Formats: sequence, C-alpha cells, structure tokens
Amino acid sequence: SDVCSSDLKAVQKGRYVPKALNAHEYATLQSLSDSIIPADEHSPGALAANAADFLDFLCSGSDEMKLIYTGGLAWLDEAMKHRYEGKDFLEASAAQRTAMLDLIAYRENRREDPSLGPGIDFFTWARKMVADAYYTSPIGIKDLGYLGNTAMSHFSVPQEAIDYAVKRSPLG
Repeated sequence: SDVCSSDLKAVQKGRYVPKALNAHEYATLQSLSDSIIPADEHSPGALAANAADFLDFLCSGSDEMKLIYTGGLAWLDEAMKHRYEGKDFLEASAAQRTAMLDLIAYRENRREDPSLGPGIDFFTWARKMVADAYYTSPIGIKDLGYLGNTAMSHFSVPQEAIDYAVKRSPLG
C-alpha cells in the first residue's frame, strides 16, 4: 500500500514516522516540545534532540501513556480554540501559544481558574517528559557536558562534603 511504502521511504531517509499519535497530535507535541526546550545560542533544543519522537515511541508501548498525551493535547487544542477565535495550538500565534503555556505552567493558576487543572496536570507531565527525552538524547548529554564514565586511580572525598555531612549529622 502507499502508506507502507511511504513509511518505508521515510525510515530509509532517517525521518521518524509517528507510531502512536496521529499527524496533528505529533506536530502539536513537536511544537510543545520546542516551547519547553527551545533552540538558542546554548542549546539546539528539543526538536533537534527528537524529543517528540521519543515520547511518541513511548506512547506506542503504553496505552496509559498514549491516553495521557492524546487527552492532554486534545485539552490543549480545545482550550486554545476557546480563548483564541477557534485556533488550535498549531494555528495560534507564537504569542498566543506562550500565553496559554504561561497559564498552565504554574500550579497556583488552578486556584484562580479551576478549569485549567487538567492542562496544568498535563503540562507538568509533558514538561518533565520532554526534559527527560532531551537530556537522555546524545544532544542533551552533550549539552550537559557529560564526558562519560572514566576510570580513576584514586578517589578522595572533598573536605567540604565531609564537613557538610558531619554538620548535618547528629555528630555535628
């Protein structure tokens, strides 16, 4: 079929083919990931690290995780449409997307507007998962400056660490 041959060509070219999310959900997750860890002069960002690919792959192995993402992304689109003349997350302007994320990025906003609760819960989850996907990718590991495990001929505990531990212990 055409779908299988196009998927095969995409895989051969190295382009990820979503396994759990539909095209709109996947594109929304990519945009959300880019908003959470954007590219800048210090970091190539979540898009370059393929964070959305990793999260979609995880969703393909867990019905529960897929439900979290499909439900959360649907909530995000509906909340955007309600606030911004029927525009979903992808159709909205960058300023509108940022304004929505500013609302759901802070748990205390739930007190002012309880209808934000599901969005706050989803964004809290998504933000952690995007960070996990980014910082466990080769790009994120490089961004951290991690050089890998190396053998040491000698290890000594820094005196500051000993002093701190003793001060906090019952002996201090």
